[in-house]
Amino acid sequence: MKARARIIVSGRVQGVFFRDHTRRWASSLDLTGWVRNLRDGRVEALAEGDKENIEELVNRLQQGPPLAQVDDVDVSWEDYKGEFKEFRVTYSDFW
Repeated sequence: MKARARIIVSGRVQGVFFRDHTRRWASSLDLTGWVRNLRDGRVEALAEGDKENIEELVNRLQQGPPLAQVDDVDVSWEDYKGEFKEFRVTYSDFW
C-alpha cells in the first residue's frame, strides 16, 4: 500500500550527516520525497512510497547515524500523492 509520511526528528540531528544518511536510506528503500533542517534544530522529512518501507525508514531514523543522538521521532501519516521522482536533501526552512 502506498503512503506518505511527514517525519520530525528531534535531538542532536544537525551537523552529523543526518540528512545525507536519511537520503541514502530512503533511496535504498525506493522512497521519494525530501529531508531538511528546521530552524529549531530538528530535522523534517517527507517520504512517499510503500508504507512498509516508510516504516523501515522511521526505524532507521530512530537510531540515526553514528554521531547523532535521536531523542524523539514524530510521524504524521498523510494520503499518498506521488509528487516526487527521487528523495533529496532540500534547503533548510530558514535559508
